[in-house]
Amino acid sequence: MTQTDEFQKKSVGTQLSSSTMKNIHIRSTGSTTTSTTYDLPFAPTPVKSGFRAPKIPLLLEEEGGEEEEESDIQIPTEPHDSTFNPADDTTISHKSEMWFGQSSTYADTKYIVFETCLRELFSTCPICNSQSDMKLQRIGTYVAIRQLCPKCLYNRKWQSQPIIGSTPMGNLLLSAATHFTGGSFIQLRKIFKAMELKIHQYVTFRRHCRSFLEPAIVHKWRSEQRKIIQKLQKGGKIALSGDMRADSPGHSAKYGSYTLMHMHSNTIVDLQLVQSSEVGGSYHMEKEGLKRCLDLLESNDLEVDYIVTDRHPQIQKYLRERDITQFYDVWHFEQGLSKKLDKLAKKKDCELLRPWLRSIRNHVYWCATSSTSGPEKVAKWTSLVNHLQNVHTHDNPIFPKCEHPLIASNNQKKWFQQGSLAVHKVEQILYNKRVLRDVEKLSHSFQTSSLEAFHSLILRFAPKNVVLPFIGMLCRLYLAALHHNENANREQATTKAGQPVYRLVFPKSKKGRPLKKESTYTYIDELLKLVFEEVVMDPSTFVEELKTIPIPKPLCAEFVKVEAISSHVSRFSQAEVESRCTLRSDLETPGVSGSQHGSEGQHGHSDPSSPSTS
Repeated sequence: MTQTDEFQKKSVGTQLSSSTMKNIHIRSTGSTTTSTTYDLPFAPTPVKSGFRAPKIPLLLEEEGGEEEEESDIQIPTEPHDSTFNPADDTTISHKSEMWFGQSSTYADTKYIVFETCLRELFSTCPICNSQSDMKLQRIGTYVAIRQLCPKCLYNRKWQSQPIIGSTPMGNLLLSAATHFTGGSFIQLRKIFKAMELKIHQYVTFRRHCRSFLEPAIVHKWRSEQRKIIQKLQKGGKIALSGDMRADSPGHSAKYGSYTLMHMHSNTIVDLQLVQSSEVGGSYHMEKEGLKRCLDLLESNDLEVDYIVTDRHPQIQKYLRERDITQFYDVWHFEQGLSKKLDKLAKKKDCELLRPWLRSIRNHVYWCATSSTSGPEKVAKWTSLVNHLQNVHTHDNPIFPKCEHPLIASNNQKKWFQQGSLAVHKVEQILYNKRVLRDVEKLSHSFQTSSLEAFHSLILRFAPKNVVLPFIGMLCRLYLAALHHNENANREQATTKAGQPVYRLVFPKSKKGRPLKKESTYTYIDELLKLVFEEVVMDPSTFVEELKTIPIPKPLCAEFVKVEAISSHVSRFSQAEVESRCTLRSDLETPGVSGSQHGSEGQHGHSDPSSPSTS
């Protein structure tokens, strides 16, 4: 604004405290219009007591940021020194109260500002309208500008965001928002680079996680877990479902997370992370995770009524020794049985079985849900072979006949012939001792489907193609549990008229699924409040709580990096090619025994067709 421009008022947020604004000195200049400038002391942020607004060099040392476009100007202390307000001629509205003493400065609205627009604000002196010199310094998303007028020596200083201690609030807020939502800082940095937006370094992001974010997540999860346990203590015995999720398929997983879910409330009660090196292999992680979960419940005086799991042999034995009733998830049992039946139906003499596969799968679920005891489940299951042969009365008194109406079938070719080889092969699968034993323990009420859905949710916070440290993995699992517990029992969405909303899901387009209401993210707001109002005030308490978690050594800790590098061999390296040529020439030389060749091969010569040792 110049001295000849028309004076206009507009409402904006400022970085001044309410006490400072009471003593604003307004100086009017110009002949026909009124222009205002504020001669104010530098008070950039309304941070809480105990914090200080450090100087720029300290910020650079703390954050490891980079400076940008600094001009070599000397800024003396002159009477015209003032804090820069982006709108020097402004009036303060009631909408800007957040900047005046409130603690939720981090919740203020943010905007993307172009550098050319910023330079326009500082290019002209507001006192004499002369060209000014500028000095710009940046630390991640933070930018500070110092303006000096060489004519009237007017100078002012402006910062784009508040400072907490020696950390720009915007940098910490960006790290927190990325981590709490399960985002990837690497992907975020790519987006910022594509837009030419400035962002802090990855090492700064990890420092924010270690110092503020991860301690806050652990504290938040433990607080919520205590509330869940206290609520369950009032209800007597509890029904649970449990399952493990590995961070990679097969038996080469690094991490295994075991989850216990309360079946009636559909909430995560406990979640334990196990590293394969702790138990001697990934095969044993599931048992160790369950043991830690049950030990935690026992220490809090929670008694387990029964638990629904898959059919892992180690879990069966462990629960039997611990005298805990176990039921099997129907889906896991059905999947294992269907694979065997599918394989049998491909044989030429059992092609008749293929049209019955869907009915057999449905029969598994019906036996489990319509029965009240184990013997009744077995009786209904063993009636299946008679039904395939068009026999609907059975010798078992618990289930003497089929419950479907007896209708004469016109197509006799769909039934199995009594005493045929196909019936005998089907009986071998359906009447297997282990199958009958498992049918008796199928869960008749709750299943692990909600737990499997939670495992799919974890992929949003901890994808399997991302390598995370132990605490980083554990915190992302806690975030997934917080999100699940908040949104697990959402109601179905309705229209304005109150009608329930459904959606068609491909490829099951003939069946509509209920559409639930939008997910809520209250836990993120609570985590941000915890970080900026408590953790940054005194992080030591939260860090000590984090340190109580035992952290296993990394898998590669037992290896020496120098030796690993020296043992790296590439089949395309020149030395390797020469050694193979030497070996080939020795083999062609007469008089060299095979044992000598074998000993040489053990001392570094390798077969060109063998895989690389890299």
